Amino acid sequence: MSQQALEREDAAEALIEPAPAAEHRDKHSRLAAIAGDRPLRILLPSYRSNPTTGGQGVYMRHISKALADMGHQIDVISGPPYPELDPRVKLIKLPSLDLYANPHPIKSLRPWMFAWPIDLYEWFAHATGGFSEPYTFCERMARYVRGTVQDYDICHDNQTLGWGLLKLRDMGLPIVGTIHHPITMDRRIDIEHAKTLTLKILKRRWYSFLNMQIKVARELDPLIVVSESTRRDIVSEFGVKPERTRLVLHGIDHIQFRPMPHIKRRDDLIVACASADVPLKGLIYLIRAYAELLKTRPDLKLKVIGRLREGNTSDELRAFGIMDKVEFVGGITDEQITEIYAEATIAISPSVYEGFGFPCGEAMSCGTPVIATTGGSLPEVVGDAGLVVPHSNPPALAQAIATLLDDPELRARLGAAGRERILRNFKWERAAREVTEIYRQTIADADRRSERARA
Repeated sequence: MSQQALEREDAAEALIEPAPAAEHRDKHSRLAAIAGDRPLRILLPSYRSNPTTGGQGVYMRHISKALADMGHQIDVISGPPYPELDPRVKLIKLPSLDLYANPHPIKSLRPWMFAWPIDLYEWFAHATGGFSEPYTFCERMARYVRGTVQDYDICHDNQTLGWGLLKLRDMGLPIVGTIHHPITMDRRIDIEHAKTLTLKILKRRWYSFLNMQIKVARELDPLIVVSESTRRDIVSEFGVKPERTRLVLHGIDHIQFRPMPHIKRRDDLIVACASADVPLKGLIYLIRAYAELLKTRPDLKLKVIGRLREGNTSDELRAFGIMDKVEFVGGITDEQITEIYAEATIAISPSVYEGFGFPCGEAMSCGTPVIATTGGSLPEVVGDAGLVVPHSNPPALAQAIATLLDDPELRARLGAAGRERILRNFKWERAAREVTEIYRQTIADADRRSERARA
């Protein structure tokens, strides 16, 4: 038997303890948690949590640290790739097959998988073009936590939205969910940009996990939303009742992303932080705007924080003959990103849709003047501290870039206003305080329901 199979057998033996009933928890401890007399014991699930995998990983790292700063006990439970966490935060690693990191995923089928239906399902779903990680992670988590559910006061899900969360709730653990944005928006834009019917069908198959997420989201109360835009969209896209939502704006790491006066800001460099292979991020529209600007500003530079892959973006670059004009930089540290923003003339967020928009906020925090689109929540992040143009509109984007390039005083004013806006509205300490209030109210509501059920 393989080492992996042995490890899974050991885990299975550890998971057969019966779940303690909610009424057996210490009542005084619950009351203290509700009243705010003691720190909370918080379980934070996230099926993929590394910051390089997107905003959900960034959120997990910073919200867990901010909650630890408040004195709470935090356990993050995550599948691979695993998060980067504060030393005070405990990481529970919940291995998956991690097939996206396997160069030959279809060939990875092993006999021991037939003894583990979740493993077999994960392999089969991946082999047939589906994305099963939210489902399989939540099932593994529910089984893992079953024997230790009494160790936590609250579970705060990071947009996993799997059936396993409802199992934890039925064990007596109050659940709070966070939705950064409804992935139905990604699905729609991805399918629209697919160039062939076959690719459209494959995209639709990949997003089939959304059927589960929509149904689970409707069951959770409360749901934290990170912008008014997200609130509107999950009400319309997921059918979530608006009274179940709670707005908590994200924070920005204002200590890391800071002005660097010792670095000279250039007057010929525009920067964007965007995934080149994700249509949602709108990079192709920035490339079209850049190609137009090059006709009158041949020395203008464009740097993209991200990796270039074959797809729509590379096709656009070849079509305009500017493959060698755009620099892509990937795999760099936050400090290196801060340095890039420090020298940038303008930072651009060209997204078609954003649930929040960390790169835009981080650029603002560095004192870099920003141009963003109307895509999703970006206007809520920028406010009056940047220029906002219609999304998917290269001429409008090109005009805004030209306006800032020609007006150094406006750039300086917007850069200073952006930093001030982040310090005033988008600190993680504020976000942690607000989610803690939601935790305590959720625990109190769950306790009242439990008392009524026993009466």
